[in-house]
Amino acid sequence: MTKIIGHRGARNIWPENSLTGFRNVLDLEVDGIEFDVHLTDAGELVVIHDTSLDRTTDRVGPVRDLTMDMRLETHLQGILEVLPTLSDVLAVFEGAARRCLHIEIKSDAAGRPYPGIVEKVVAEIERFGIADRCHLTSFDLAVIEECRRVAPHIRRLVSANAASIEREGGLGAFLIDATRQVEIVAIHHELLQKEWFQISQVVPAERLCVWTLNDEALIRSWLERGIGHLTSDQPDLALSLRSEIRALARE
Repeated sequence: MTKIIGHRGARNIWPENSLTGFRNVLDLEVDGIEFDVHLTDAGELVVIHDTSLDRTTDRVGPVRDLTMDMRLETHLQGILEVLPTLSDVLAVFEGAARRCLHIEIKSDAAGRPYPGIVEKVVAEIERFGIADRCHLTSFDLAVIEECRRVAPHIRRLVSANAASIEREGGLGAFLIDATRQVEIVAIHHELLQKEWFQISQVVPAERLCVWTLNDEALIRSWLERGIGHLTSDQPDLALSLRSEIRALARE
């Protein structure tokens, strides 16, 4: 059965990467939740997608420049919440034992990994005792390798699109490296559709994740194909379609 992953919580339903969104998405009975982590120069792990504050908060400027005091005065767009830390988010999920977490380790505005971020993320995961249901994720196989070095017991997921695969030396080279280093290979839906034959010859469907699907027809087609994982900004729709397809299969 395809596992449904809420992207940035469920950003088409609630503000992305917000504590409200994370709490509410648990009520949808998703199989997992995806979110993003940056490291500030003050040493805080903050949950936000972009390298800048401009799009999703009431402030502007680089995320990494935030001090702790500044973060506590930085509110998310459309909701009376401050920018959360990784600790804040993991506290929401601590008791949700059946849910897997896809924790994307982001890089800075220049595309460089933050020094020490993997160790800091792993330390928080261990503090909450949830390593067995986490995947550390990145678009960068060098970061994935660092995750394997620092925490070989925590599962890994590599995300990929056309640009990132080109940086890794092309699709063939990427697939060989990826399958050695991760449990899940997550590929943008357009590329996965285009290169399905080659990819599926190397990576079994149950180890593939398709992202990010919000269109009913696309979601249905990948569910019917039996893809292992499906990431959506609208997981309520994906869950409804999955239930419909399962009911039809039982008839």
